[in-house]
Amino acid sequence: MKHDVDAFRRASAQAAEWIARYLENPARFRVNPDIRPGELVDGLPASGPETGEELSRIFDDFERVILPAVAHWNHPRFFNYFACTGSVPGVIAEMLTASMNTNGLNWIASPAVSELEEVALAWLRQWMGLADDYFGQIFDTASVSTMHAVMAAREWADPEARLDGITKKLTVYSSDQAHSSIDKAVIAAGIGLRNLRKIESDAQFRMKPELLKAAIDADLAAGFTPCCMIVTLGTTSTTSVDPLEPCLEIAQEHNIWVHIDAAYAGAAAILPEFQWMLRGNERAHSLVVNPHKWLFTPMDCSAFYTRHPQILRRTFTITPEYLRTTTDPREVSLMDYGVALGRRFRGLKLWYVLRYYGLARLQELLRGHIAMAQELAARVVADERFELAAPAPFSAVCFRLRAGEEKTRALVAALNRTGEFFVSQTILKGRYAARVSIGNQMTAREDVKALWEETVRITETL
Repeated sequence: MKHDVDAFRRASAQAAEWIARYLENPARFRVNPDIRPGELVDGLPASGPETGEELSRIFDDFERVILPAVAHWNHPRFFNYFACTGSVPGVIAEMLTASMNTNGLNWIASPAVSELEEVALAWLRQWMGLADDYFGQIFDTASVSTMHAVMAAREWADPEARLDGITKKLTVYSSDQAHSSIDKAVIAAGIGLRNLRKIESDAQFRMKPELLKAAIDADLAAGFTPCCMIVTLGTTSTTSVDPLEPCLEIAQEHNIWVHIDAAYAGAAAILPEFQWMLRGNERAHSLVVNPHKWLFTPMDCSAFYTRHPQILRRTFTITPEYLRTTTDPREVSLMDYGVALGRRFRGLKLWYVLRYYGLARLQELLRGHIAMAQELAARVVADERFELAAPAPFSAVCFRLRAGEEKTRALVAALNRTGEFFVSQTILKGRYAARVSIGNQMTAREDVKALWEETVRITETL
């Protein structure tokens, strides 16, 4: 059956026009949907159609039923989570990727998938100031990247685990501010949550090296084998930066795998003034940074780097005859470096984005976001009704009302009910705080100012 290319031309023209209008002004929609759970399910048939339907009719239902249930991460007033904003070059690359539908399971299955990842990740590595010996590959999310780091660390500390299962009592270390993906990683690696040590953070929400060392010493005395340390550069709640170099010193003493979780803030390392946070990276073992968080690359695109790719190969290589290819030393089959066999052409969109913006424009955009966050933090400090809940080193600001937790909770809920803004919340040292993250290329100072004005207005009603 041939493709209906004429139908594609009509439908793609309609979709392209919709996309253009959307990218031009996503603010015409509510930033967050105003629906009840199950409402979209109830708005669509319970069973699929017996016969195929016209693309135009499907598009009508996209606008009528699907769109009202979408949270618009491209909205300039989306201040929730970390903004995973798309971009024109990213959308174009995704269209091309979907059209080719290529699967880079090994090198010969689609050489461009492997080699373009190599090129794009080398560019990003250079811009971030990472050591030259980092080998890169793209996974979907930082959760999966971190899982691979923990599994590599398991292999590093217990080489028989691949064949016999874990033979040692392994332990993993992170701060109490680290991302929940680390918990999932130790589960997936078979290490277990009871063997994950969450080290207390200081007043700036950074891991305390002296407590880290004490925990490792206690585990060694109890017969455990410390295998992995996760150092977070840009924690999820407060974007705090763990002290990398002191942690590396401790890890080096005991031959512990060090994984740097820079999923969000690692992008800021393309700015020379922020490369301090990666000082010592040449002694770490792996690192993750997500271009889909703060480098305008559409979901999903998580860059995972390691200085020890041979450990990943030792962990994951299984090559049946039907997947064998050449013996050329320059051939890289990424299936050998991770759990997945199938692989999307994610390198294409990253390559498109890096070429379209260039380093100078990306630096300008990130500096603008950081400046807007600093201005918001200054407004918080200047108003005696509010207080900063944490330092704001990058483009996220945590604050609360001095009047108490319930008032702050009410403020966050009221802001989100407007449909004009979408902010999040967190718990810091047992205390609730509102959280605003700036990362959309369309966000302007006027948007942040409007958020603050609405915050003040709601506060006066509380």
